Amino acid sequence: MTPSTQDDAAQLDLSGCAREPIHTPGAIQPYGVLLVIDPHSQRVRECAVSDPALVEAFGDPLGEDADRALGGVLAPFLKQLKAAAPGSSVHLGGVQLAALGRYQLLVHRSERDLLVELEAPVEGQAGSLEELYPAIRAMMADIETAGDSTELCRLAAVHVRALTGFDRVLVYRFDPEWNGTVVAEDRNEVLPSYLDLRFPESDIPAQARALYQQMRVRLIADANYEPVPLRAPPAAGPADPTDLSLAVLRSVSPVHLQYMRNMGTGASMSIALLQEGRLWGLVSCHSQRPRRVSYPVRTACEFLGQVQSLQMSLKERAQAMEMRVARRAMLVKLLGRMAGTEEFMSALGQEAQTLMALAEASGAAIVHKGRCIRLGCCPAADDVMALAQWLARTRTGEEVFSTDNLVAMLPEAAAFADRASGLLAVSISQLHDSYLMWFRPEVVRTVRWGGEPRKQAAGAGLPLSPRHSFEAWKETVHQQSLPWNEADREAALEIRTAIVDIVLRKAEEMAELNEQLVRSNRELEAFSYSVSHDLRAPFRHIVGYSELLGSSAAERMNETERRYLDTIVESAKSAGTLVDDLLSFSQMGRSTLGPATVDMATLVADVRRNLELDLQNRSIEWHVDPLPRVQADPAMIALVWQNLLANAVKFTRDRAQARIEVRHQTEDEEHHFFVRDNGCGFDMRYVDKLFGVFQRLHHADEFEGTGIGLANVRRIISRHGGRTWAEGEPDHGATLHFTLPLISGVRP
Repeated sequence: MTPSTQDDAAQLDLSGCAREPIHTPGAIQPYGVLLVIDPHSQRVRECAVSDPALVEAFGDPLGEDADRALGGVLAPFLKQLKAAAPGSSVHLGGVQLAALGRYQLLVHRSERDLLVELEAPVEGQAGSLEELYPAIRAMMADIETAGDSTELCRLAAVHVRALTGFDRVLVYRFDPEWNGTVVAEDRNEVLPSYLDLRFPESDIPAQARALYQQMRVRLIADANYEPVPLRAPPAAGPADPTDLSLAVLRSVSPVHLQYMRNMGTGASMSIALLQEGRLWGLVSCHSQRPRRVSYPVRTACEFLGQVQSLQMSLKERAQAMEMRVARRAMLVKLLGRMAGTEEFMSALGQEAQTLMALAEASGAAIVHKGRCIRLGCCPAADDVMALAQWLARTRTGEEVFSTDNLVAMLPEAAAFADRASGLLAVSISQLHDSYLMWFRPEVVRTVRWGGEPRKQAAGAGLPLSPRHSFEAWKETVHQQSLPWNEADREAALEIRTAIVDIVLRKAEEMAELNEQLVRSNRELEAFSYSVSHDLRAPFRHIVGYSELLGSSAAERMNETERRYLDTIVESAKSAGTLVDDLLSFSQMGRSTLGPATVDMATLVADVRRNLELDLQNRSIEWHVDPLPRVQADPAMIALVWQNLLANAVKFTRDRAQARIEVRHQTEDEEHHFFVRDNGCGFDMRYVDKLFGVFQRLHHADEFEGTGIGLANVRRIISRHGGRTWAEGEPDHGATLHFTLPLISGVRP
């Protein structure tokens, strides 16, 4: 076999390690007796006896009734055997097996079998929990004074080593990927220190971790032990392997024994640390030489592990609660700021430090409706917008997203990994690609592994082989940030909920306000239409009768009387024009649009021809672009051109050489038209008044008009789905713009 083939075989063998049937090894460690009893017939159907002296003294228990096996040692406990529930484990105390010593009796109930274990005595160790009480009391006193989880872990290592006498005791914590880190250690000088080393997930595969949740303590007293196989009667037919998950004497995988030998340990014991039913870590004990630990000592260690788990849960919950209270105060501050303004983005921008502290981030960004606000240390605006699009494309339906290694998911993020190796994001809209994001920078750090984590070594002649090297191996980690925790994600979700609530509430308020405005506008339009219609006739009568009076009595009136009569006529005509414009403005909102194909060039030419009748020999230089056909209401668009061109003619009349331009551009999905002149212009400070009803930027003595023309223009263009705006400078002319959609966009 070539070296390459050997490496491939090693990879294949190690991949099978996670599938090895470690719960059905078919053997026990050589420190006692295991009887597999049929719960219905109460007969021993399999057994393993490590000491031949027991068989010599009591006979072979295989095939015996439970109450007769091993000299009837189980007879007093038949009631407990029958009462054992599936999944249960019970210690029934110590039983004397003649001169062979006092064995610990344990009963376990699997789904199929009763497992009865008789564990051989351990010389020189405590034989009961009462003997261990002083040590347990001292342990409890120390744990009560521990300030944090780190100190708790250190105390656990110290007390477990004092109870068990192992050379080295480690406290080993799992990360989210099930790699383990040694967070505390107590040892003598026999074995090397593993403090702060990290071990890969493959060292304790998933099925081994699952067994720790069933049996919290596992002891391997000698890495070189010879397993004792389970025996069944020769006449017994084939059956499924017996599940020994609950058995304390269960034999372990040969791979793990080789792993121990590679570590230089002759014995090991592990105690599971659980938090809320999940494996948090292990207390891992090692000795260079074989070492047995009595059942009472193991029970005390298991008790310590449970107390340790509970205390760590309480302290971590208290720490998390403090963090939540602090972040809730930040959230209240942000809510107060958002409640006091109309626009949540600007409100959050004013509290940049609070927003970033909410998730312990160095930068934040808000993306909403095409806008991007960046705060603190974060990527460029284009990169943030690209991140929002990536989130919308790949994380649809997710309320919160977090990663401390963005480059692994989005290679393009390497360009800004120094600012955003970590990303926490929440969606704040169901309609838009809107996100609130927090960023954490790259933290280059060195991780010390207990051996190279990706290195696989093939064993000589073994079907499965663990790695050989446990020398500290350093790995420099790039393009990763500090990880986000649950408190960060909860804070992000809370502010997301607050923003969504505020946006929805404001949307409801705006909808209600719009409804009121629509109703008021309709009432005002109806009123103005009625008033305008009713006033037209009286003003016409005033003008008509005044002109008749002037004609019939001209010879009898003096100059002053004629001037009075002329003032009446001019005022009535002006009022009539105002009423006509007001009626026209009212009709713009009431009349139905009739979209059709409109030739803008023809319309502009017609309006110019009509205006030139009143130019009184003025010199105007016209510049008109080729104009397109559009979909619009012909009469209304004609009124737009009439108002815009009439304004240009009017406001350039003081120029010796007037210049008027009519231009067109196609932009995005709309036509852009504008009329530019070199007339009197206007001050941009008052541009917002330009398109308002009855708004005039010049005195009536300078330029005539009613102040309704441009209001009509805005209303007409708005109903067609377009926009209007203006630019100007005093004495340097003005430019009035409007747009129309490339396709029909008229509104009812």
